[in-house]
Amino acid sequence: MKKIFLTVILAGLAAYSFAQTKTYAEKLGWPKGAKVLILHVDDAGMSHDSDEGVEKATSEGVATSTSVMMPCPWVPEIVKYIKDHPALDAGLHLTLTSEWSVYRWGPLAGKSNVPGLVDKQGCLYPSVAAVYFSATADEVDKEIRAQLDRALAMGFKPTHLDSHMGTLFAKETFMQKYLQLGIEKQIPVMFPGGDDLFYRAEAKAALIANLKKEGKYTEGMAIPEPAELGKAKDIGIMLWKNGLPVLDDLHNSSYDWQMPDIEHKTDAEIQKWYTDHYIESIGRLSPGLTMVIMHCTFPSEIFKYISDTGLKRKGDLLAMLDPRLREFLTKNGYILTTWREVMERRIKVGNAE
Repeated sequence: MKKIFLTVILAGLAAYSFAQTKTYAEKLGWPKGAKVLILHVDDAGMSHDSDEGVEKATSEGVATSTSVMMPCPWVPEIVKYIKDHPALDAGLHLTLTSEWSVYRWGPLAGKSNVPGLVDKQGCLYPSVAAVYFSATADEVDKEIRAQLDRALAMGFKPTHLDSHMGTLFAKETFMQKYLQLGIEKQIPVMFPGGDDLFYRAEAKAALIANLKKEGKYTEGMAIPEPAELGKAKDIGIMLWKNGLPVLDDLHNSSYDWQMPDIEHKTDAEIQKWYTDHYIESIGRLSPGLTMVIMHCTFPSEIFKYISDTGLKRKGDLLAMLDPRLREFLTKNGYILTTWREVMERRIKVGNAE
């Protein structure tokens, strides 16, 4: 087992000056100026409707990747699909929360082993904040390892790891467990360790919008950088030095999009609105390797009893199925990839900087 002391590594890197002249996409062998995308669908295994959305988005649409919520009820269905379609790029959506009110799941490590992750119903907490204040890093480590163990026991070898609701990024000690697991097992972790120009711009715009809503915004006022990106470049360097690929940027905006009066729109209208937003936002991406996160779902009448986000998720799916989006990506030279290919390229380049 490869033992990594992340705290020591990060402390050493904090004082290390690194002038990155290449994007991580270039370091992985793509040409200078290339815009390389992982079009990624979260929440596989959450429900049958989620599984159907993943299948459609990746087989009929332009989506290239997905990740599975291992504690959820519909995991056997999606794992069977993954095993029947071995080319599908599928990772683990490491899950430490259970956010819906009447459709819930518990920890795979067992309640007695991770009491700080469990609420009064015996389920994972519904919010990131509750996990932040209740769980220990050791409990987080036990649970994410249990989720990986279940995947492997089912014959499903994940292509990468990422984090449901960003919970593993909420506290530095949680994130260290996440990064350590990826390094130890040599499984790529979703981490934006490049310049993150799009992510920074979106975070700034969201903060300004919130300040305006609260009546606290003054034109020209200083807007702080996202706290989670404070050590992003140093962590990116550390991951690369330990054999893993790194993202240059992250597009995680669609879940916050609010289509006006979506409940009264036709599928064609929803598709156009969402496709327009994907074309506009992807068009603002800089060169590099970017993961675009979405939640494609094909919602049945049942889904509304799980969540009120069915139409929002359907918008993501309809955009991925839209020939206009495929044409835009092709015409503008975007390169679509998977976590599997990214790791294969990382292994190929070896110790090259």
